[in-house]
Amino acid sequence: MDSQLKGRDFLSLKDFSAGEIKYLIDLAVKLKAEHKRGVRHDILQGKTLAMIFQKASTRTRVSFEVGMFQLGGMAHFLSTQDLQIGRGEPISDTARVLSRYVDGILIRTYAQSEVEELAKYADVPVINGLTDKYHPTQALADMLTILEHKRKLSGIKLAYIGDGNNMAHSLMIAGTKLGQEVRVATPKGYEPLPEVVEMCMAFAKESGAKLILGNDPEEACFGADVLYTDVWASMGQEQEAEERKKYFQGFQINDKILRLADRNAIVMHCLPAHRGEEIAEEVMEGPQSVVFDEAENRLHAHKAILAALL
Repeated sequence: MDSQLKGRDFLSLKDFSAGEIKYLIDLAVKLKAEHKRGVRHDILQGKTLAMIFQKASTRTRVSFEVGMFQLGGMAHFLSTQDLQIGRGEPISDTARVLSRYVDGILIRTYAQSEVEELAKYADVPVINGLTDKYHPTQALADMLTILEHKRKLSGIKLAYIGDGNNMAHSLMIAGTKLGQEVRVATPKGYEPLPEVVEMCMAFAKESGAKLILGNDPEEACFGADVLYTDVWASMGQEQEAEERKKYFQGFQINDKILRLADRNAIVMHCLPAHRGEEIAEEVMEGPQSVVFDEAENRLHAHKAILAALL
């Protein structure tokens, strides 16, 4: 399996089979356990990762930088101001130049088409560190977190409450590929993209999973094993934030919602969180919250991606 993934791009989990996703999760479990025992690796000794960020980042940037270091490699942070992309150089040119210098490219940007164009022209693996459409590295860390706390992936009832955004899309893909019952509750007008829904319905049919879409957060959360939420306005939507608040009232994970879920349900959030909006303070800091385990698992999931692809 490892040799099959070597050199692959990581643009969306839709491009990976259930077996490949499970392999990456198992590799993350192994690397995490070894890290906790103090085992050092030089899997990526002498290798470099270029990291292009056109959006702000805490977890993605730090976890990939630290992950490369822990695996024996080195990462280069490149903001738009550091690159000629910011002065109009085509992505295709940047891809071909960086490919001559580095062993992999991570990019966080707005349009998924930019990531795909970068991958088209690059001769090294390209990793999607977040676009407006997908956030696959986060979803992989989320599945690792669910496995740790629930001891399984298939058959899990995962309720996502909030905006039908990049996180909703990536969780839908991961969940339907891995045999979960994925429930997505959004305000009317903020549903996931129809093309992603159609694709995930096909994945669900193949794996025996379920995808349930609706506009009632209480219905989605009833008996759920996992409650998941994200900010109401993602990066690039700051101008819409106040307007969105009108529509997202009632789409908060709070004690009332939590009581509807399974009594052993866990609460997840990809962070950063706006406490008092999409998640209540008492739930964020409560005993069922695994938000910071989830954040830590970004490091281990990202190391698995790097080790497998580079």
